[in-house]
Amino acid sequence: MSISNKAIPYGSVVSTPLSYQQAIERVKTALKDEGFGVLCEIDVAKTLREKIGADFRPYVILGACNPQFAHQALAAEEQLGLLLPCNVVVQQSEGGTLVSAVDATAMLGIVGNEAMLPIAREVNARLARVLERAQTA
Repeated sequence: MSISNKAIPYGSVVSTPLSYQQAIERVKTALKDEGFGVLCEIDVAKTLREKIGADFRPYVILGACNPQFAHQALAAEEQLGLLLPCNVVVQQSEGGTLVSAVDATAMLGIVGNEAMLPIAREVNARLARVLERAQTA
C-alpha cells in the first residue's frame, strides 16, 4: 500500500490491512470508545451514482461529534457549528483501504479564538487513537 501514515495540512491519513467494511466498523467502534458519536454517514459513491450517474470508489464520510467538546466549543464561539462535526473518512484505494481524520487544530485555527486550542488538541489526540486502531488487523 502506498500510504502507511501521512500527515496532510488538514488531517492525517493511514492505511489499514482491514477491508473497507471492516475499517468502517472498526472506526465506528473506536470513535465510540473515544466519546464520539457518528451523527451522519455519507456514502459518497452511492450519492454520486444517484445524483450524477458517476462511478466512484467506495468512500464514506463519518461525521463524528464528541458532545462534551462540541458544547465547550460552541459556548466559546457562537458560530462554530459551521465547522462541526469532525469528519473521518474511510475509502478504498488502489492499494487497499485508507482512513483519514480531520486536523481539529487546523480546522479550529481559522476561528482565531485561543479558547479553541485545548479543545482541538484533545480532539486530535482522540482522533489519532482512532487512526491507530484502524491500522491494526
